[in-house]
Amino acid sequence: MGRLSAAPLSSPLARCSSMTKASPQREVPALYWAPVADFLSQDPEVVLGQLALRDQGRQLDAAQKGAWREEVAILRDSLEGVDGALFLEFAVPRLGSRIDVVLVSRSSIVPIEFKCGESRFSPSAIRQVWDYALDLKNFHSGSQSSPVFPLLVATAARRGDDRWLSPGWDGVRPPRSVDVRRVRTALVEAFASGDGPTIDASSWGRSAYQPTPTIVEAARALYAGVQVGAITRSEAGESNLNVTSLAVETIIEQTRQRREKAIVFVTGVPGAGKTLVGLDVATRRRHAGDGHAVYLSGNQPLVSVLREALTRDAVRRKGAGTRKGHVLQEVKAFIQNVHHFRDEGLRMHDRPPVEHVAIFDEAQRAWTLNKTRHFMARRKGVVDFAQSEPEFLISCLDRHSDWAVVVCLVGGGQEINTGEAGISAWLTAATLSFPTWQIYVSPHLTDTEYATGDWSIARETTTTTLDARLHLQTSMRSFRSELVSGWVKSVLDCQTTEARRQLALVGARYPIVVTRNIGTARRWLRARARASEQVGVLASSGASRLKPHAIDVRVSIDPVHWFLADPDDPRSSHYLEDAATEFQVQGLEVDWACVTWDADLRFGGGGWSHHAFRGKTWTTVHNVDRRRYLLNAYRVLLTRARQGMVIFVPLGEANDPTRAASYYDGTFEYLTQGIGLDTLAAV
Repeated sequence: MGRLSAAPLSSPLARCSSMTKASPQREVPALYWAPVADFLSQDPEVVLGQLALRDQGRQLDAAQKGAWREEVAILRDSLEGVDGALFLEFAVPRLGSRIDVVLVSRSSIVPIEFKCGESRFSPSAIRQVWDYALDLKNFHSGSQSSPVFPLLVATAARRGDDRWLSPGWDGVRPPRSVDVRRVRTALVEAFASGDGPTIDASSWGRSAYQPTPTIVEAARALYAGVQVGAITRSEAGESNLNVTSLAVETIIEQTRQRREKAIVFVTGVPGAGKTLVGLDVATRRRHAGDGHAVYLSGNQPLVSVLREALTRDAVRRKGAGTRKGHVLQEVKAFIQNVHHFRDEGLRMHDRPPVEHVAIFDEAQRAWTLNKTRHFMARRKGVVDFAQSEPEFLISCLDRHSDWAVVVCLVGGGQEINTGEAGISAWLTAATLSFPTWQIYVSPHLTDTEYATGDWSIARETTTTTLDARLHLQTSMRSFRSELVSGWVKSVLDCQTTEARRQLALVGARYPIVVTRNIGTARRWLRARARASEQVGVLASSGASRLKPHAIDVRVSIDPVHWFLADPDDPRSSHYLEDAATEFQVQGLEVDWACVTWDADLRFGGGGWSHHAFRGKTWTTVHNVDRRRYLLNAYRVLLTRARQGMVIFVPLGEANDPTRAASYYDGTFEYLTQGIGLDTLAAV
């Protein structure tokens, strides 16, 4: 690798600042960076001073300063003669952290995690540095063509690994754990083993960081104050999210200034970031005075997981002495179950809520008039309740005498339960019951998957505005392929030719395979997951005859443990023992999924047949709504994986009439011979 620009500046940090001014489009996201030769020639105290100077906004303690001093000393002893560059405290916004050191030399990239004073290499530390390496490879554009060698250094350890292991398919090595004496050897071997193009460190440092966070990672980052543009994957995706968030924010502020009331409909393809937009708007308005916003969802597993994740992260950031219960109360005010918000509105009678902005995620799942009326009579003792849930929720915000905004985040093909009103109930309520409210609508609300129904009255009223900025058109859930949601739609719509075409476009970067052996499926998942990448078994809530394969959907999982527990916790998804249903994973995701396919949805005769298990036999489902819910259940399951999935279709059992082979063979043949999925042989 060539030396960096040697302009006569006072320090490597000054050189960084000067080059940033010359190239204002992107700043190096590190507290310090320099050519190795310049780093070695500098007084260590100057390096430490520059780290402290740039670490604005964080209270530095003696432990952090001591760790920096020890790391700098080890690097100085290990880098003599190395032609490259180093970056100290390199920011990783998606993970909400910074890499201690990244070394770039020739064609190799070495992220280093130091554990100062540690004498052992803990599994969590190994996962941490591996996560850093995978984050660089997947989301940092300057690292995608280069081999990555993650290195863990425990400064009090007495021994470590003797060699680098073979790289994964993407060029990322498993982490190497070393003591202080082996750091130089590990670095020299890594730099000598690189086989990619030579890296220009200046360009590498300013390369675009284009992450795709999980919803949990995104919520943590946004709640901590990170801007949405810093945690989005692609330039197109970032632009789309920023444009939509800004459009919603502009409407809110305009409505506040005009002292009006408005309802905003945001649409998007599955995984496009509707929830991310909602969380972004809500977090930016947490301290906006009379513009305080609340994020609402009827998805209790999503609410529970997000609350717990945000609480844990906030406690960690605030440090020792922080009371988790106090933090949890703050988080609960920010993220609420929509039904609790509704019940509070009922209790308060005519008094308005504290919030002037209410963001309803998956708004199409709000209850119909009949379901709301029955619930109110049965559970609340309110007879003859005359409003659907959308109408009542709007009425709660309408109690404000000055202004209010309702933001409806609308997903397509996501209705999975009875009594869900669809988006037409919101439009009807806003148009007929609240005619003075302004209506801002995504033009895509008329698309068939949103089941809008007849909204001609709303469309023709002068209070309705069509705004193309309110549609998210790019799926971001799967950073390996944007086409997965389209492929799933083609599969479920029985569009074989289109499904084959899209499968070819998805390609090897997002593997989709099928097997008839659950053990093979589990082994496939374990072989692919690295570091903290999450794996999980998914099943339809109607998959009643998977029990012989140790999958029992009647056993309810705790989604908080399933999604957030460490990999060594048997309650976590990583154990591949407990299956999550569509109700527990909707709105959330895993990296690698096993989608189990039972006899509740069967392919045959060119289409799907829908079934429910009753007593000791399968019955045919004739109700149109229930058939749609079942199809959507599999739509949810098939769009949960970020990096790839294996579909398990049982073989059936000749001696068990509830698991006849004919119930499963048609589905397997459709997925393999019809769609073209590769089959994993049982091993």
